Amino acid sequence: MPKQAQAAAPLTRDKVLRVAVGMADIHGIEALSMRVLGRQLGVEAMSLYNHIANKDDLLDGMVDLVIDEIELPSLDADWREAMRSRAYSARAAFTRHPWAARLIDSRTSGGPGRLHYFEAVLGVLRQAGFTVELAGRAFSLIDSYIYGFGRQSINMPSGDERGVQGAEDFLRALPPDTSPYLAEMAAAHATSPGYDEAADFAFGLELILDGLQRILDSSRS
Repeated sequence: MPKQAQAAAPLTRDKVLRVAVGMADIHGIEALSMRVLGRQLGVEAMSLYNHIANKDDLLDGMVDLVIDEIELPSLDADWREAMRSRAYSARAAFTRHPWAARLIDSRTSGGPGRLHYFEAVLGVLRQAGFTVELAGRAFSLIDSYIYGFGRQSINMPSGDERGVQGAEDFLRALPPDTSPYLAEMAAAHATSPGYDEAADFAFGLELILDGLQRILDSSRS
């Protein structure tokens, strides 16, 4: 007699959330619905509500999974090093999940992971001496840079042959008489060994941290 097929693994909240994250990574968050998610899991959409309260609960849970990938700063760490490590870790997480950065800030509700993340970041800044107002501004400024850099890098030409070819094509299409600075920039990119995204990110981040340090020092005096 043929062996009986193994029973499918039981559906759990964690499995639902992880499959949803994987689908959003591939198709984008806009393509995600309870019906499509249920089909991917091989169940009726109504079965999902045994594990997920509603669509908001699903999105909050997905955000928490992504935040779990971000290195949380320690209250005992130097604030600059803590913010630097967090920024690099967050950038890596948002590169893996391009939909997540926008979703984190747009949620009016929040799962425990998101709230713990916000508390940890603000705690480091407050312990360093930032006022409540300055801590909020510093948090917003650093995250705006991380999110904005991530969105820009998605459309940035790569440093491979296709990226160089794209720069060369752009250069040929430019009217050098009316766009001399654009032509200069395109020419430099076309002849460079490749775009160093990591160096660009570090450059901007250090400028922000330097500026926040000056504001912190000024507030103390």
